[in-house]
Amino acid sequence: MDLKEIRTLVDLMKKNGIAVFKMEKEGFKITMKTGEAGGPVQYAASVPTPAAPLPPAPPAEAPSAPVVDVDSIEIKSPMVGTFYASPSPESPAFVTPGQDVTPDTVVCIIEAMKVMNEIKAEVSGTIVEVLAENGKPVQFGQTLFRLK
Repeated sequence: MDLKEIRTLVDLMKKNGIAVFKMEKEGFKITMKTGEAGGPVQYAASVPTPAAPLPPAPPAEAPSAPVVDVDSIEIKSPMVGTFYASPSPESPAFVTPGQDVTPDTVVCIIEAMKVMNEIKAEVSGTIVEVLAENGKPVQFGQTLFRLK
């Protein structure tokens, strides 16, 4: 099961008000529970090889969130970890405002549990804004980049 499938399950839980979801598939087990009255979804997964539990999802955005341009596209963090804008401290950033990206363009690295995960744009557009700060923690679903 990949991250996109887990996201789909989380969305279905939220839409349908499901409090607990358990699934077992070919030795892979996942249990997701929502918090009290619309709180964050909590995850726990196990696979045949040793694996750590998935982190809880961030709380829902407050209704007073800033208004965002309707035409903008957001690249969101697929995981909790530390955001890195470049492959090393001496290297230039993967992307900068004004730069065009394709779905295969690597836009950043997120370090999670000592693993460096290259994050691809997965969309085409032009970088308008970099919202994450280099070397700082990011949450699952946090907007990292805004594109047009």
